[in-house]
Amino acid sequence: WMLDKLKGRWAPKPSAGPHKMRECMPLIVMLRERLKYALTYREVKMIVMQRLIKVDGKVRIDMFYPAGFMDVVQIEKTKENFRLLYDTKKRFVLHKIVKEEASYKLCRVKKIHRGPKGIPYAITHDGRTLRYPDPDVKVNDTVRVDIATGKMLDYVK
Repeated sequence: WMLDKLKGRWAPKPSAGPHKMRECMPLIVMLRERLKYALTYREVKMIVMQRLIKVDGKVRIDMFYPAGFMDVVQIEKTKENFRLLYDTKKRFVLHKIVKEEASYKLCRVKKIHRGPKGIPYAITHDGRTLRYPDPDVKVNDTVRVDIATGKMLDYVK
C-alpha cells in the first residue's frame, strides 16, 4: 500500500471480504493515504459512518472493508468514481472513471459448477456467483458484470 515507514502509522488489517488480504486495499488507506480526504483515523471513521462511500454500488460503513482489483468506489458528495487498478509494478492505482463506466466491472471466472437441479453457475475472482452463465464461458474467461443487478452483460475469451 506504499505506507511511509517514517510516519509511525500501523498498517490497518483489512476485514474479511471478497478479496484476499494480500490482494486488497482497506478503505481507510484509500481515503487517508491515497485520496487525502482525511488526515486521521477518526476523520475516516466520520466519512464512512455518514454512508458517503459506495464500493460496487453498495454503501460500506466498515472502514477496513477490502476493496480489490476492478472494484468501483463511488463518493456521492464529490460525484467522483474510481476504479481500483494495478500499475506496471503491481501497486494499486485509483483510476478516475465516468459515471457510465462505473455501472459495470470486469470479473475473471475462477470456477464453473452445477448446483442443485443441474443449474450451472460461475464463481468470479471477487466471490460473486453468476447463475445461468453463457454456455461458452469457461474458467479464466473475463465477464462484464452489471453492478446494479449482478447479471452478466457479456464475456471475453
